[in-house]
Amino acid sequence: MNWSKWVRQVHRWLSIIFTLIVAFIFLLLGMGREPAEWVYFLPLAPLALLLFTGLYMFALPYAEGWRRERTTG
Repeated sequence: MNWSKWVRQVHRWLSIIFTLIVAFIFLLLGMGREPAEWVYFLPLAPLALLLFTGLYMFALPYAEGWRRERTTG
């Protein structure tokens, strides 16, 4: 598995984890239970990692184009 596929796979799993955490918080709020304050910070860790993997995947086509221009030009 190359680097790009690995980053995509990590990004997919992080998005699933993030979605489940947020859904769990909304479920608790919908049931009328007030979760502890630290529970609201749980989605921030996967969200930060999603930012980095998402930026990597966003920049990948541009970097590939720059590499191609440099080798042909």
